[in-house]
Amino acid sequence: MTGTTAIGSMSATGDTIFAEPRWLAEHLNDPGVRIVEVDVGRAAYEQGHIPGAILWNAYTDLHHPDYSPMGRKEFEELLRRSGLEPSDTIIFYGYAPYLGFWLMKTQGHECTRVLNGTRQGWREAGYPWTAEQQSPAPTTYALPGATSSLISLAALQRLLGAGGEGDPLILDVRSEGEFVGERFWPSGATAGAGRPGHIPGAVHLPIERLHTADGAFRDVGALRQLFQDRGVVPERGVITYCTIGARASEAATVLRYALSYPDVRVYGGSWAEWGTRAETPIER
Repeated sequence: MTGTTAIGSMSATGDTIFAEPRWLAEHLNDPGVRIVEVDVGRAAYEQGHIPGAILWNAYTDLHHPDYSPMGRKEFEELLRRSGLEPSDTIIFYGYAPYLGFWLMKTQGHECTRVLNGTRQGWREAGYPWTAEQQSPAPTTYALPGATSSLISLAALQRLLGAGGEGDPLILDVRSEGEFVGERFWPSGATAGAGRPGHIPGAVHLPIERLHTADGAFRDVGALRQLFQDRGVVPERGVITYCTIGARASEAATVLRYALSYPDVRVYGGSWAEWGTRAETPIER
């Protein structure tokens, strides 16, 4: 994923979002620091990963076969078999680190960070790297308490059906091609594709617009202006979505933790769920 330099290591709310590579390298052997790579397959992880890292597959570990998100009890079971403890500081990296970050924050695990940089950047910097597979000992992790930072398909449908003034704004952060209905999956793959398009009334802001040419986040002022130019203002609730929740979680993290928006939620099923249902309305 992208770098984070422009918005710094501390959010406007005072919560730490990022873990610097040097700090992580110094704490690889700390039993209280756990590392999770989030990807959409095993290939990259099996070729090499940060020592001690376990893998979460965004499709099979975090979603059901119909792309609906795993429930709270299922997520708790994932944490247990991942060998995680409530006291752990969990560092996410890989293809979809913000998805892991947002889920952990949503479920009440506060000591959660995103690696400030990419897996490629970590390796090129000469930090430790291994292909050794991890087999963590299961724990008895019990989630402390859920928040309202995720929204289900049914709840989103009810909001759309209500159509009242002041309803949350729906923010689509996919690419232009996905938004206008030229493709279903970001890659353009056709296997398992549903109906392309977007949720009716959604505002479009591609996630790439949040970054500078070198992949870093834009500064806070530029980010705030970018959102406000599209009507995404703190006074109104925001629901973000993408394809499986990875880009949506990144946008939500910026809104909530860098810009202090008070009411931000992620539609976890996102377009992979919405676009494969026969009953959901679609615009192109």
